[in-house]
Parts: sequence; C-alpha cells; structure tokens
Amino acid sequence: MLKIEEMAHGEMLALLLRAAYGHLACARDNRPYVVPMNYTFDLQFIYFFTTEGTKTEMIEANNAVCFQVEEFTDPLHWRSVMVTGQAERLERPADVEHAMQLITGHNPTLAPALNETKIGAWTRLNNVVIYRLRPDAIYGRKTA
Repeated sequence: MLKIEEMAHGEMLALLLRAAYGHLACARDNRPYVVPMNYTFDLQFIYFFTTEGTKTEMIEANNAVCFQVEEFTDPLHWRSVMVTGQAERLERPADVEHAMQLITGHNPTLAPALNETKIGAWTRLNNVVIYRLRPDAIYGRKTA
C-alpha cells in the first residue's frame, strides 16, 4: 500500500523554490480553469506572468486562486505542494521590474505564450501582465 504523508514546511518551500512550473487554478461563474504556468517564488510571493486573455479575465472577476507544483519520479515517488491565496495584478513599475528580474533570473528563456485563438480578439496583443500570489495557506503531501 502506498503511504502518503504531509511535507514539513521547509520541504514545501524548497519544492516551490526548485520547481520550474506549476498549475494555476482559477474560477469564474462556477467554472474552474486550470493551466500550466512558469513561475518563480521568493519565499514570500509566487510570481507568474501571462498576456491578456482568459486567465487575466478570470482573475479580474475572482482573484482567489490555487497554485500547485509537483515532482514526479514514478507513481510510487512524488511530492506535491498546493498554495491558495489572492492573485494581485502588479501595476507599479518598480513592482513589475522586480518581478520580471526574479522571473527571468529563475529561467532566462521564459516568454509569455501567445494563444493564436485569441489574437483576433486581442486589442492589447503584447500586453504582459504580472501577478503575485501571497500564500494564505500552503499544503504539501509526498510519498513515504
């Protein structure tokens, strides 16, 4: 039988620092939406960025989000951390610059994905939006 146990707080923070991507969950009008996201974590906030589109519309309607990361070796060896909180859109130039430095420092090759299905509808095609998520709660599980 597979034994699953809670992760220590330090283990959860280490996984958030180490992982390269996670899954962002948001909801609007009782409809959930989950997407993979590149991100960075600075022990206080999770920072992620995107272009204007479905995610930004959903977060503007309801900024309560969940972010999940995992390390998966095989079905018997994995770790998963889930963070809940409020996503805050960064507007101040100093905040945006700080977040971009952290994001590109964590992974210099990152660039927001451009969803071709949205191009025709976008009037703000190249508008990058940066959010930070201050964790309200962090949960972690792992196989023993």
